[in-house]
Amino acid sequence: MSEDTKRKTTIVIDGRVLPGQLDEQLIRDVVHGFYAEIRSDALLAPLFNKAIAPHDWPPHLTKMCDFWSSLMRRTGRYDGRPLPPHLTLPGLGEQHFRRWLFLFRATVNNLCPPEIAALFMERALRIAHSFRLALAHNRGESTLTVEPITAESLQPAGHPASRHAMKVGSKCD
Repeated sequence: MSEDTKRKTTIVIDGRVLPGQLDEQLIRDVVHGFYAEIRSDALLAPLFNKAIAPHDWPPHLTKMCDFWSSLMRRTGRYDGRPLPPHLTLPGLGEQHFRRWLFLFRATVNNLCPPEIAALFMERALRIAHSFRLALAHNRGESTLTVEPITAESLQPAGHPASRHAMKVGSKCD
């Protein structure tokens, strides 16, 4: 039995044994599929493409695979601080977080079994809330008014802010 196979059946998060399908390939598919959507999204592409040069995308994707692997499978591969780069993004606001979560939800729902998609979304919603609180604090705004975003409140695909045609779901090479 390979080390990867052993890990699939022994990782417990929040009292739950992770499903066997949550492997490194699925994490890679989610990360690459999600960021492909971001890079072509009318709202998010300008923000991300300004912050990440074309030649910096491959290492960024590797770092994001490490991040999600550490978060979802407890691999410990990610060694970094994800918040500071986001604090310096000019104009980063509520609409960006909502769109990010909307695209992320579409990606995980299309690529993952429901139980795994739910695990990804739980973590994404927590991350978004934490980042939004930190941004408010960093800008000198009250954090008391920052309500958590719920999956149910995210924009449906036909919403005017969602003009980009969703092609999420194709696995990356």
